[in-house]
Amino acid sequence: MDPVGNDQSGMHGRTDSYGAAYRRLACTGGRCVGGKLTEDDAEDGRTRPPPVPSGADSTVDGSGSERLALFRYVTAENAEDYLAVMKLFSSTLLADLSAAEVSGALREAGRDMDPETAEERCRTLVRWGNLIRSLRDARVPTVAAYRNSRARFQMSTLGGRVHRQIEDILQATDGAREVARELLGSTVEVLDRILARLSAGESGETEALAADVTTVFNNQSLFSQSARDFYTYLGSVLTRYDLMGEEYTTLKGLLLEYVDLISNDVARHSPAIVDRLDRLERHLPLLVDTLATLPGLADSNSGPVERLPGRALDDWVQLSAWYTGGSGSSGPAQLRAAAEQALGQLITNAKRMLSSGGTGASRRADLLRLASLFAEADAGVADRAFAASFGAYPMRHLGIGAEEPDPRVTPTTSWWDAPPVEVPLSLRQRGDRSARGRSSRVPDPGLDRARLTAQGEQDASRLRAAVAELIAVREMNGAVLSDYAREVLLDYLGDFMAMHQAPGRGVEVAMPFEDVGMSLIVTHSPGRCTVLRSLSGEWDCTIDALTVRVEQIAGQQASGGPR
Repeated sequence: MDPVGNDQSGMHGRTDSYGAAYRRLACTGGRCVGGKLTEDDAEDGRTRPPPVPSGADSTVDGSGSERLALFRYVTAENAEDYLAVMKLFSSTLLADLSAAEVSGALREAGRDMDPETAEERCRTLVRWGNLIRSLRDARVPTVAAYRNSRARFQMSTLGGRVHRQIEDILQATDGAREVARELLGSTVEVLDRILARLSAGESGETEALAADVTTVFNNQSLFSQSARDFYTYLGSVLTRYDLMGEEYTTLKGLLLEYVDLISNDVARHSPAIVDRLDRLERHLPLLVDTLATLPGLADSNSGPVERLPGRALDDWVQLSAWYTGGSGSSGPAQLRAAAEQALGQLITNAKRMLSSGGTGASRRADLLRLASLFAEADAGVADRAFAASFGAYPMRHLGIGAEEPDPRVTPTTSWWDAPPVEVPLSLRQRGDRSARGRSSRVPDPGLDRARLTAQGEQDASRLRAAVAELIAVREMNGAVLSDYAREVLLDYLGDFMAMHQAPGRGVEVAMPFEDVGMSLIVTHSPGRCTVLRSLSGEWDCTIDALTVRVEQIAGQQASGGPR
């Protein structure tokens, strides 16, 4: 008795009646395939799509967007679950599993996944095209077993191919891949055997002929893929700026020895392969017709079939074009160009390391040492190390003396307010401190000398006029002066005060300035002042406790000597 009181003693004998009932229901509201029910038949009564031919993928068509969906499970959320499920389905041939079986197998492998989660992951993979619905066998011992196995899944054709590629990528290393260069010589030998069989008309050796054709194309595929991977790795390493020391030495040996070995093998065997392919060209129709007599999937009505390479004339045309170039560059020519480019980049790196005017050696080792210091130091030591390494001090301007563009910018001026420093173009863009281009011509100083002479004469003339104005006024208190005469008076008064800082009370002190023929007479008079007025009326200048008088030195005239 089951929990609801039904007798299950004859369940095994009545599975056929149950199957017949479900088949009737499936053919009216579900989908009937081969006399058995597919998943979700009769669960919702909806009409199912027409049956799919055996072996065809019902979820992925030939469009690019549908094919790209096959890769979603690698980067989607819960990608590890999807990878585990796909690995389980690809571990055996013709794997046909339900969600419960997937859950149990993963649990045995050490990964916990309940049946509900496993069914959700499988349904998602079906939607992306990696799995397909499987036919289920209605012959089950109990209703509970029937419900647990109502949804079964299989690996789709493209889903299996995608997962094998993903497994290869996950297991691959980041290092260099050896080039299968020895296959070139083997290809020549196999092409000789094919020519010998076709020339002798050995019709009974069709299987051996097919094996040789497959070997030729497999050799070519493996050689071209390994060469492409090797040169891709080589290009990624050569572009590194931190390539130094032992790593550079290893790469140099790799280039000078291994690349040269590959180039020599290609140069030795490529002409022989081209010669065999040219001789084989007139036998290709016979070869293709002979291979077509072998039993294969193309004879059945199972839909499109991906045939082995070498079974069509186009395959041989493409093989010949790889060695001869056809309408573009040939494979051997591309390999030679790649080797030359790699060698040129190696020489460029050597010049960079040996250049004394360049940016110097790589800082990779220093940065790794600094990173280890940061990893082991506490917060205080790390802060000090960062400040010392990267110059992260408070912003300040460093004065550079006479070459300072603006003398008003002092060492206390913030970098935020100071004008930027002009950095040479070669240093800013290329990190190169060495001078480039030709040396500039020495400028002719004649024009500058004439300009400076004219400017000096103009300044001397203005000074003579200002001194003559001061001598004519004589008493400075209440005098109306021009702007330049006031500047000259205050300038000479400053020189006087520097020499006579504390004149006595009421003492009159005279100081001659023979270069301009003028004498400045100053009297310390507390309570009195000297007021200078502007000729334009824009300013007044008051000198406290001093009376100032200007007189001409006897026997001299006002002149414009240098100040």
